[in-house]
Amino acid sequence: MRTFEDVSQVLAAALDGNVRRSIVDEAAQQATLGASLHKLRDGMRSNNWKLGARPFDLERIIHKFDRRTRQVGFHVLHDWDGIADKVNEDTIPVDVLHYLVDKRGSEASSPAPLAILLDYYFMHLLALLSLRIWDDGDPDANLDQLEELLVLLQGPGGSGQRFAADAETLLLIATSHYELHERGYGTLLEQTRTLNRAHQARVALGHAASMGSHLRFGFEATYGRDTVNMRDDNIADYPWLCFALATLIKEYVTNDSPLDRDRLIEAMLNGLCADARAFIGAPPSSLAGCEEERCGLRDTFLARKGELLADFEPYRPSDLHYSPLCFFFNFSHNVVKGVVIDALLRGAPWAPSLNDLLTSLPRDEAQSATKRELAETLMGYARDNPHRIRGRLRPVIVYDPQSGREAYAVAMRKLREA
Repeated sequence: MRTFEDVSQVLAAALDGNVRRSIVDEAAQQATLGASLHKLRDGMRSNNWKLGARPFDLERIIHKFDRRTRQVGFHVLHDWDGIADKVNEDTIPVDVLHYLVDKRGSEASSPAPLAILLDYYFMHLLALLSLRIWDDGDPDANLDQLEELLVLLQGPGGSGQRFAADAETLLLIATSHYELHERGYGTLLEQTRTLNRAHQARVALGHAASMGSHLRFGFEATYGRDTVNMRDDNIADYPWLCFALATLIKEYVTNDSPLDRDRLIEAMLNGLCADARAFIGAPPSSLAGCEEERCGLRDTFLARKGELLADFEPYRPSDLHYSPLCFFFNFSHNVVKGVVIDALLRGAPWAPSLNDLLTSLPRDEAQSATKRELAETLMGYARDNPHRIRGRLRPVIVYDPQSGREAYAVAMRKLREA
């Protein structure tokens, strides 16, 4: 298996709806859901799916790509155990499988949760693949090919669970874990700058919104509202957010952006609400390596300040509509994981993807209500399973309109003063 295209072709065959249905149907023949899940676990652990004359042995591919990705500094398939201070032995999908065995293992077997969990497994393989688009061939063409695989994964042959709106978001999910050593983020940012304009714009759209929510969570929970401490402790995040904001503001002033203008504006506001002065005012040391980019962002903002502030106004959080400015979390990966866990427990997929939770658009009442319901459901789980942060037990996913309105008001005041 030599090239990115070779690997993509193998995964495309494995993502065929008939293949996944066969895997689920075979596993579902067990008497209990626990027994079915254990059968599914065999394939997840071995990355070897035996389906009569069409076996899919993915182990060599995954082992090679995972090894390369760990060398760069990312653990895409495995989570960090903060209590044991080590990377978990089982992959994230297998960890979630064990959780479902504990909660629903004695129930009668059902294909719906098996299908959702199998898609979650394949989503992680695509996320791993997203970090290997620079290995050979044209990275932009490879990313387009990954987009086709994502469409297959989330198409009619799957469980109906949506994870991401585009392949660029897989990059975000793949790297939004706790990493003991953060050396990979700078390398990945430089690689991302080599992508074409459309791909960079979509990377920026997801990262600006996600990192806004991530840093606002850190400001409130991790750093006790200490901005200086937050800046000093996020030397990997601030350059990424600077890239995202600078890219979005360039798209804002053009007439031919590949992005939807309303979503672009909302994502830019979301990112600025994390720490507006870092990008529009005096820069922190964490942005020392991207001064030219930050200056371009600041100069363009000041030149279009009145227009931008007016465009930000419709996104003021309220109790009437879902707002991503009210959504705070530690890592995007944990949001996706929480959505999947709830879908598994209730036995039915959720319609919103991660990207849907990062925007209030479209302003459809039914969709807004669904997103708020999902965000509050995730907060409920987070409250039941809090993490100890600065000596206090705290939920790591929060939906709080009051805090969202406060973050918006503070950011707008700082932007007006610039």
